[in-house]
Amino acid sequence: MEDIHPEEHFDPTSEITLETVKDRMVKGVVTLTSQYFVLYLITFLTTGALTIFLSPAEFGIFGILSTVKLIMSYFSDIGLAASLIQKKENLTTKDLQTAFTVQQGLVILLLIILFLITPVIKNTYHLGQDGIYLMYALGISLFFSSLKTIPSVLLERHLKFERLAFVNIIENLIYNLILVFLAWKGLGITSYTVSFLASGIVGVILIYFMQPWKIGISFSLPTLKHLLKFGIPYQANTFIALLKDQAPILLLGKIVGLEGVGYLTWAQGWAQAPLRIVMDNVQRVSFPAFARMQDDKSELSKTLTRTIFFITFLVMPAVLGMIILAPQLIHVVPKWVKWTPAIIPLIFFGFNSIVASFTTQITNVFNAIGKIKITSYLMIMWTVLTLIFVPLLATKFGIDGAAFAYCIVEVSSIIAIYLAKKYVNFSLNESVLKPLYASAGMAILLLILRSIFTPSFYSIGLMVIVGGLFYFVLLLFLVGKSLIEDAKKSFNTLFNR
Repeated sequence: MEDIHPEEHFDPTSEITLETVKDRMVKGVVTLTSQYFVLYLITFLTTGALTIFLSPAEFGIFGILSTVKLIMSYFSDIGLAASLIQKKENLTTKDLQTAFTVQQGLVILLLIILFLITPVIKNTYHLGQDGIYLMYALGISLFFSSLKTIPSVLLERHLKFERLAFVNIIENLIYNLILVFLAWKGLGITSYTVSFLASGIVGVILIYFMQPWKIGISFSLPTLKHLLKFGIPYQANTFIALLKDQAPILLLGKIVGLEGVGYLTWAQGWAQAPLRIVMDNVQRVSFPAFARMQDDKSELSKTLTRTIFFITFLVMPAVLGMIILAPQLIHVVPKWVKWTPAIIPLIFFGFNSIVASFTTQITNVFNAIGKIKITSYLMIMWTVLTLIFVPLLATKFGIDGAAFAYCIVEVSSIIAIYLAKKYVNFSLNESVLKPLYASAGMAILLLILRSIFTPSFYSIGLMVIVGGLFYFVLLLFLVGKSLIEDAKKSFNTLFNR
């Protein structure tokens, strides 16, 4: 692994060449995905433990309050961080200080509002005192996140993602270890409260150690206006996406109850786990990289094809395998039988993750090349469909109807592919269809094996190994030797940097 030298920080006015961008993009994707795989394995084990120690209702409370935090986080930024990353020109000290000052003012205002509306949230969702403390902890963690913004921007703009990975891994390790330990001790919702506060403090200290930045308070109206030209449309899209993803959860809390939200949170969390491991890391690297390539459409097309393939190559078989093996896992993991009602929602959310594995990266390109209005129109369409179908089907068919409604919305993502082809001529066959064919073949094999084997940890492990090997052989047949060559490059990038 590459040595991390925290004393080597970057001059905000410096820039990097396109060749350096391509080199660091590969390193960033491989580094983040490989290092975060270890982190998400720990998170996977943590979630498994929490499903034993916590009740569906406690999961529901956490899901609702996390949504409140996400809504607050939208208003704490107004797109300033994304604008700093996407900006073609060199950054100035005035840019950084103005963005920091405005963001801190917004965060403080939001925390005041949170404390004022506490009685409303408490009465609406019947929260106990431990739920109130968790809500306050989430608000404070938002303040910690805002302090990390400028150092993160400097690292992302220079594509030094190994440093960000180091900070996030340590922060999440602390969060997960404290969370499981306290849940095991029977602290319930309070486990989340302590974990968020402890990990938030550690994260701030670490990122300033990895990328020092002298905090400065100043304000320039012309600078702010320039940043907001991209920031406001970007943040508007973020807000629309937030409404699409989180507003239904607040509505579902009243329609299907806290327990129902708990089942949906469980199903969505497991279905999206492979997506979060791979896509989030690729997207974080590709946004600043695509922004640097926006004047070279040929290079951008090739890079988009390869990044989508990388995501679908890993996500599609993982999601399909999870859907097929989940019914057996329910019966072999202690105390998991209580999650049986979430199996059907898991199937629907799994479908969403498969589609999102390639469509999300497409919207990421629109943002990076400045076609922000296209993303806005897509987000508005998806949000309207979500707010119509999710409450409607949840009212009629409960949690299964709510999950199926998300599938209906996801099908409309084909429009994003059609629009993207007009601007970036990426290969749909190479990036999406070939991994899909191989994943489908693997799924058929797993269904046959599942009908033969009796549920046990041994049989599930055997099916994972056999299914994985079969998938790789099928994909090797479809893609050719380039699959092995790419694997070698990734391996060399990871271990010989």
